[in-house]
Amino acid sequence: MSDTILKTKGLTKKFGSKVAVDHVDISIERGSIYGLIGMNGAGKTTIMKMLSGMIRPNDGTFAYDGLGANLSEAYKRIGALIEAPALYPSLSATDNLKIKAFAYGINDPKYIQEKLELVGLGDVGKKKAGKFSLGMKQRLGIALALVGDPDFLLLDEPINGLDPQGIVEVREMLLELNKKKGVTILISSHILEELSKIATDYGIISNGKLIEQITRDELLSKCRDKIKIKTKDTASVVTILDAQGFNDYSVVDIETIYVYDRISDIAILNMEIAKAGILLDSIGVDSSDLEEYFLKTTGTEIEEKKGGENS
Repeated sequence: MSDTILKTKGLTKKFGSKVAVDHVDISIERGSIYGLIGMNGAGKTTIMKMLSGMIRPNDGTFAYDGLGANLSEAYKRIGALIEAPALYPSLSATDNLKIKAFAYGINDPKYIQEKLELVGLGDVGKKKAGKFSLGMKQRLGIALALVGDPDFLLLDEPINGLDPQGIVEVREMLLELNKKKGVTILISSHILEELSKIATDYGIISNGKLIEQITRDELLSKCRDKIKIKTKDTASVVTILDAQGFNDYSVVDIETIYVYDRISDIAILNMEIAKAGILLDSIGVDSSDLEEYFLKTTGTEIEEKKGGENS
């Protein structure tokens, strides 16, 4: 069994003449929490629908490793909450879970109650699901996805409609499932700050294309405060950095250097570079969070980052 639990190759989906997902290659490691990032209409939900068997791709393939001999077997080990939860509005939370549990051959009231308590719905009684708030419906949808104790979870905007306390509870629940039970999670969210608190890996989607796959450590490195130097003579600048005792820096490309330590000494560094007669295109402090990095990577305008997600 490899460390890769899911691998897609050239995954493509068209709706008429519109290409919703365009030859996407994703690789997800077992035990990871993979955050799928993209603006409204980027293709995230369509990817999840293909991976869960809800729709078929027009082209490309995907395979799960270690979840069965074929996709039919693998789907039994996968839990999914995609778009609005599929609920019976006239039934209680308990009865909704009973129906799903019955399909898995589970007939244990204690098991169902444990799932409800896990998502904060342990005391809703016989209230019909149709009377639930949006946040309560999301919680019930997550509980339904957990029936059968899946090895892999597909969660599309699972914190949509939750209040701040509910968001924290769902976050802690997902971390517990991941760390204590080894559940691999593919999760999308437009609340990037919240996603950054749990994701170990990221896939950035724009206009149906996978722009970048990046680990949490790589992202943190790129989002750290740093002195960004642009010059045609990186070798000479490196000599200055070494002479001035700068230890934490990297030559990103032939014209770019990032310096991560002693940010406050930028004026001194600039002066030493000037003394050496080295020409710079630019020097300045660069900092960004996950949201800013996403916007830079996709070339998205800042104004577009506001609003909901329904891709």
